[in-house]
Amino acid sequence: MKPLKIGIGGPVGSGKTALIEKLCKRMRDAYELAAITNDIFTREDAEILTRLEALPQERILGVETGGCPHTAIREDISANLEAVEQITADFPNLDILFLESGGDNLAAFFSPELVDAAIYVIDVAGGDKIPRKGGPGITRSDLLIINKIDLAEYVGADLTVMARDTKRMRGEKPAVFTDLRKSEGLEDVISWIQRELLFEEDAKSEKLDQFANQAIADFQAGKYKQL
Repeated sequence: MKPLKIGIGGPVGSGKTALIEKLCKRMRDAYELAAITNDIFTREDAEILTRLEALPQERILGVETGGCPHTAIREDISANLEAVEQITADFPNLDILFLESGGDNLAAFFSPELVDAAIYVIDVAGGDKIPRKGGPGITRSDLLIINKIDLAEYVGADLTVMARDTKRMRGEKPAVFTDLRKSEGLEDVISWIQRELLFEEDAKSEKLDQFANQAIADFQAGKYKQL
C-alpha cells in the first residue's frame, strides 16, 4: 500500500520545517512516518529535522534541487520521485510521507503527480496583506496555515483582516491559525489530516483561532465591504 504523500509548501521562514517537526513528534507513535525535504544547495532542513529528533535519521531524506525550488515540486519532479521511491523501498509500511518544498514565493505549488494533498504555510510576519495576494498556494492548497500569530501585535498585522481575506480567497477551503512554536493550532492540523486525508471518522477538530472564527462570521454576515 502506498503512503499518503502530503506536500508542505510556503515561503522561506514561514514554518514549514517546524510544522513537519511538530507533526512527526505528535503522530509518530500512531503512524509510520518519513519525510523528504528540498533545499537548493544543501540538506539543511533534513539536518534540522534530524537534530531535533523529529524522526530517526534514516527516515529523513534531503534532496538538493540545484535550482528554483518550485521547479523540483512542479515542472521537473524527477529528483523527488526518485527520493519517494527510495524511502518507500526502505520503509514499505509507511502511512504518511511528508514532502517539504524549498522556500519559494506564492506562485509555487506541488504537482498532483508528486503529492496526494498540499498544505501551504504563510506567516503573520509578512503582514496581513499576504492572504489577499493570492497565488496557487493561497487559493488551491488543501489546507492553508497562517503561522506565527503571536507576532501579530509586533508587526501591526490584523488577524481578523487575514481571516476575512482568507475566506474571500479560499471560499470553503479550510485554514488554521497557528503558533507552532507553542504548538497552538497543531491539533487542528492533525485532526484535519486524520479526518480529510486518512478518513478516520472519529477525528475531531478543535475550533479555529478565535480571531478567525469571529472574522469569518462577520464576513458572512456582510459586515465587511467587498474590496
